[in-house]
Amino acid sequence: MANFKQDLRGVKAFAFDIDGVFTDGSVFIHPSGEMLRTQNVKDGYAVQLAVKLGFPVAVISGGRGDSMRPRFNSLGVTDIYLGSHDKVDDFMDFCFKYDLKPEEVLFMGDDIPDMAVMQKAGMPTCPADAAPEVKAIARYISDRKGGEGCVRDVIEQVLRLNDKWLTNTTRNVQSL
Repeated sequence: MANFKQDLRGVKAFAFDIDGVFTDGSVFIHPSGEMLRTQNVKDGYAVQLAVKLGFPVAVISGGRGDSMRPRFNSLGVTDIYLGSHDKVDDFMDFCFKYDLKPEEVLFMGDDIPDMAVMQKAGMPTCPADAAPEVKAIARYISDRKGGEGCVRDVIEQVLRLNDKWLTNTTRNVQSL
C-alpha cells in the first residue's frame, strides 16, 4: 500500500461528517429545542480556501439542525446533506454531481454511521478521538480531535502536497 501522503496528492474533493468532526460532539439545547453546536474557525478557514481553490466540499450528517446550514453556506459549501438516512447514497450523489470517482474523495468521519462511507472513499480519515472501529479503517488519523482543527489538518495537508497552501494567490485569501 502506498504512503498515505502520496494518496493525499490524488484527493480532488472533500466530504465530512459534522458532529464529532467539525464539532467536539457536544450539543447545547436551546429552550426552543434546537440543538446548537460550536465549530473551530481554523477548520472554517481551510474549508473556504479549498472551495475557492476549486475543490468540491460536502458535509454529510445524520443531524438535522438547520442552524448548521448558514455556517457552511458562508464558507462556500453548497453540498449540504443534513438528516442523511443513507450516507453512502449521499456520498455517491456528491461524487456523481462532480464526476468524481470515490477514490478521489477524502472523507472524514468519527463514529459508526460513518464507516460505510469511509469504506467507499479513497482516503478515509478521522479525528484523534474517533470511535475505535472508525480508527481501525481510517487511512489517516489526525492528531487533532473533533472540533479542534482536524478538518484544517487534512485540508492543509492536501493543499500543501499540491502546492496550493500559502502561495501568492492564497496568502491573501480572507475567510468568509
